[in-house]
Amino acid sequence: MSQHATKAHAFLANEERANWHDQSLWMVREKRDRASGQIPDWEQLRDCASGIKDHVLANLDDYLEAFEANAVANGVQVHWARNAAEHNTIVEDILRKHNARRVVKSKSMLTEECQLNEHLLEQGIEVIDTDLGERIIQLLEEPPSHIVMPAIHLKKEEIGELFHQKLGTKAGATDPKYLTEAARHHLRARFMESDAAITGVNFAIAETGGIVVCTNEGNADMGVHLAPVQIHCMGIEKIIPKAEHLGVFTRLLGRSATGQPITVFTSHFHQPQPGREMHIVLVDNGRTEQLGREKFRNSLKCIRCGACMNTCPIYRRSGGHSYGATVPGPIGSILTPGQDLKRYSDLPFASTLCGSCSDVCPVKINIHEQLYEWRQEIAKQHELPASKRWSMRMAGWVLASPTRYRFFGKWARRALQWLPRWMVYHRLNVWGKGRELPEAPQQSFKEWYQKEKSRQS
Repeated sequence: MSQHATKAHAFLANEERANWHDQSLWMVREKRDRASGQIPDWEQLRDCASGIKDHVLANLDDYLEAFEANAVANGVQVHWARNAAEHNTIVEDILRKHNARRVVKSKSMLTEECQLNEHLLEQGIEVIDTDLGERIIQLLEEPPSHIVMPAIHLKKEEIGELFHQKLGTKAGATDPKYLTEAARHHLRARFMESDAAITGVNFAIAETGGIVVCTNEGNADMGVHLAPVQIHCMGIEKIIPKAEHLGVFTRLLGRSATGQPITVFTSHFHQPQPGREMHIVLVDNGRTEQLGREKFRNSLKCIRCGACMNTCPIYRRSGGHSYGATVPGPIGSILTPGQDLKRYSDLPFASTLCGSCSDVCPVKINIHEQLYEWRQEIAKQHELPASKRWSMRMAGWVLASPTRYRFFGKWARRALQWLPRWMVYHRLNVWGKGRELPEAPQQSFKEWYQKEKSRQS
């Protein structure tokens, strides 16, 4: 089995959890449908957002330079990082300059992608994730399983036990309000002690040089306003041209992510507070390479809402950790092969190609079509497993000849009718572990048609 298939099999071993995970995510998908259905111009909003992103990607260099110039004019220090290593070094250097030993960080998929936490901890710098879900998985020493709801795979009983061990809450406590309050007190002390704050970036406005951070807990605001140094880490694709475009995306983001009309906090940062410093780190890390791939360029339009994950039947039943990537699910299965084709060659095949991901994407990324394109590219690069290569060659040989097709079709029907069950369903037949083949017909359609035709003539 592939890496994804192996991990998905382990996740599915706990049937109760798999069912609960599936139902929880589908509930979020239904909330998204209700929220979007209340907006008469929803499809026009999606078209508009997609068009804005298309325009940005076609002129990305110009908008990045404009953003930098305006940010610098605001008193912001802008840094450029070609890859994850440069990003981590830049952040570390800023922290060392200010002798910062304690850092609070709000949710940022880019810093997860660059493994910033691990890097800073190795340098003796404490990093505390302040988003509740992120803090939970940080205490568990796990990666997030979802880009919006990082601890969606955990039940309240598990979180209660974790908080009892790590935060000293009452044993057996499962009340969400009580556990949230305990986390709030725990994190409040970390905010007060922090030397620097790090956030991600949802949108960066080229016209103003400002950035926008969207949260539901206000933790990004708390960190930035208390710490003497603020660092905002963003992928270069997060640019939008003007402030007037922001309303298009904020109307789409909350509804697509969690079914909310808007995130609770939509925070704008334009310049440092008096006597303090504000830094923005612009990160490439393979994005320009993806931009150069014409068939996959649209993937850079992603606004990280997670809607494609909430609707995907594969993701809902296999869990986010089965993907082995920072961004899991359908959109991650497009982004990660571009970073390491050999390592992630199985992910584009972890899809039914049903198209539901494309239907819910707020910026109209053709996700299922790109997954199909990656499959073709993986085959061209000879990264398919040997078993799949040989089986496809065999299938092509059979399907290329009507005579061979009829012969093997008749042989397969008879084999399924006569072979004992144990010869079909065994440990080598992974497909058959959770599926039953339909009953084999006595004759093919062509045989039936010819028989009926001769009978009627």
